[in-house]
Amino acid sequence: MKRILTLIIAIVASILPSLNAQRYVGGDISLLPEYENAGAQYKDETGKVIPSLLPWLKTQGMNAMRVRLFVNPKAYKEKYGNRTDEHKYDPNACQDLEYITPLCKRIVDNGFDLMLDFHYSDTWADPGKQWTPLDWQGLSDEQLYQKIYDYTKETLESLKTQGIVPAFIQPGNEISYGMLWGSLESSNPKKAFMGNNANWERFGKLLNQAIKACREICPDAKIVIHTERTPQLDVQKNFYDKMKSMNVDYDIIGLSYYPYFHGGMSVLDTALSSLQSNYPDKKIMIVETGYSYKWEVPGSTHNLTNVWPYSYAGQNKFAADLVATLEKYDNVNGLFWWWMEYNAYNTNLQGWYNAPLFDSTNGQATPALKTICTFAESSGISEITPDSKQDPVQWYNIHGIPVEAPTPFSRPGLYISRDKKVLIK
Repeated sequence: MKRILTLIIAIVASILPSLNAQRYVGGDISLLPEYENAGAQYKDETGKVIPSLLPWLKTQGMNAMRVRLFVNPKAYKEKYGNRTDEHKYDPNACQDLEYITPLCKRIVDNGFDLMLDFHYSDTWADPGKQWTPLDWQGLSDEQLYQKIYDYTKETLESLKTQGIVPAFIQPGNEISYGMLWGSLESSNPKKAFMGNNANWERFGKLLNQAIKACREICPDAKIVIHTERTPQLDVQKNFYDKMKSMNVDYDIIGLSYYPYFHGGMSVLDTALSSLQSNYPDKKIMIVETGYSYKWEVPGSTHNLTNVWPYSYAGQNKFAADLVATLEKYDNVNGLFWWWMEYNAYNTNLQGWYNAPLFDSTNGQATPALKTICTFAESSGISEITPDSKQDPVQWYNIHGIPVEAPTPFSRPGLYISRDKKVLIK
């Protein structure tokens, strides 16, 4: 009979120093129920149909998933559903508490750590859109401080009653210029800019009130403060300096990095170097990233096809270069691919997104999916079930997942069998 053997990290630390730090790899999968309901067919890299996506992603080495949350997207649709400009209603921004609860439950029940991304808006919140939820727009600043605390607390309590406790919480999404600016029609939105003291104190109070609720209900959760000024070191530094001066209580710096918007890998490398140097007490996560496997992403401002062509191989090279860059920094412990689950194959869904980890023309996982998982593989060993001496040799990856012959070492990682360890770089 097989027995469980817990391998102590120190045994292999001399082989792979980064084993001492837990790393997290996964993606934002907030629309997975929509694709499943539409009949999307997910396949592995060889074309074999995947019966259930989350358990399969676990076998590939992913260990964390991110889900976004809007306050009342139905209210936004009712008021702005007829707009045709950049503020029009987007059906992909549909994740209210009722929507996310069963999805989050599936995530944690399948053994993933959950990152909950509060948008504090009825629709997409990003650097150019941080509109106060419609139901909150009549409140004064003092009332908003209480409202954001109450809403955050009530949301987390509701999830907790279902056995859902996030490991990571984002109080705000891409909040480089503040949040809860006011109404879409406001002539003086309450933005927080570098070089201007207006609204920073208000912004800090909102954050601290939200975080207070997180600490009370989910005391073990790590708080992520998420920005996306990755190419602008001065804006990035000013922001996190402000967080320090306002005594914002957080654990992790979260970044968006989209090469087609932000530039090549050197941009990210420089940003990470600056952050690790200036804020050595904070962990750093890439909470949103991606690159196309076919055609240009609409709105792209950088063409990097000379480095990463729009192809499986090009996307995979981006993923490998990204992992190599992140591994240079001890403080970096997370990598999340945005909208990784997008897959229109076998559906009548409209629209197109060019940078997920599944090909919408055939449903197959792209090679980049396995590549990003290598970032987590050198992070720690939990439980390994070794074979008896009478069994054929079976190799396992760092997560204790069997690696199938005939090519058990097909990608970089640490592999274990009985009393042997093999490191593939």
